[in-house]
Amino acid sequence: MELSVIQIILITLIAYLKMTDTVTLQIAAFNTLICGWLTGLVVGDPETGLYIGATMQLMSMGVVAVGGSSMPDYPIAAIIATTIAATTGQGMEAGLAIGLPVAMLGVNFDVIYKIFNGFLMRKEIALIEEGKFQSALNVIKISPVFYGLCSAIPVLVCVVAGPSLVNTILDFMPAWFTTGLTIAGGVLPGVGMAMLLMYMPVNKYWSFLLVGFVLAAYLSVPVLGIAAVGLAAAYEIYKSKMNAGTASVGAAGGLEDE
Repeated sequence: MELSVIQIILITLIAYLKMTDTVTLQIAAFNTLICGWLTGLVVGDPETGLYIGATMQLMSMGVVAVGGSSMPDYPIAAIIATTIAATTGQGMEAGLAIGLPVAMLGVNFDVIYKIFNGFLMRKEIALIEEGKFQSALNVIKISPVFYGLCSAIPVLVCVVAGPSLVNTILDFMPAWFTTGLTIAGGVLPGVGMAMLLMYMPVNKYWSFLLVGFVLAAYLSVPVLGIAAVGLAAAYEIYKSKMNAGTASVGAAGGLEDE
């Protein structure tokens, strides 16, 4: 399947807007699922886009760029992986083989952007000290534009390269490598979930985690059903906390009246 010029432009635009959204409104900047789904719509396979986007969303759970650190660009990996999977017909494994390395390269692009942004910041400060406020505002607008190119350019290169070049690369890769990527695609979501649990009060609410495990592993309850049970449990805990807080406030008020 060959992509049309319009499809290439739209896919590149998704990557560009994703990055500019990261440093502006942050509406869906970190949502890998949305990036995969939008790309799937463009290439005519939204189901594959959802599957790849959701898988990579799980991979990235618990991975946070703290402070000025950088992290792999999983949304961009989802965009590339969805495009490759749809154009080559070789499934998510083919997409991971190209998409994940580009996501790792995203760390370097992020570092380059932050270095460039440091120069812009010094220029802005100099203009403000000179009283040239409008010029300083104009320089500030350069930053999100440049940041969008950090993802748009590698995505454009991967998409324009076309399925033929990608297929050549995949045929060159040994079977053990692609098999390893398949296994990693199944293991990494579990690792991401485990990392996320490290930040949650599991020791305090481990019983609910056990209930969810039993529902999924032994009763084969769908994820939506487990989420509904979790929502009901969270609501009951919320009510008990609110009632306890109201009771303590009432008791304190009674003591003051005395």
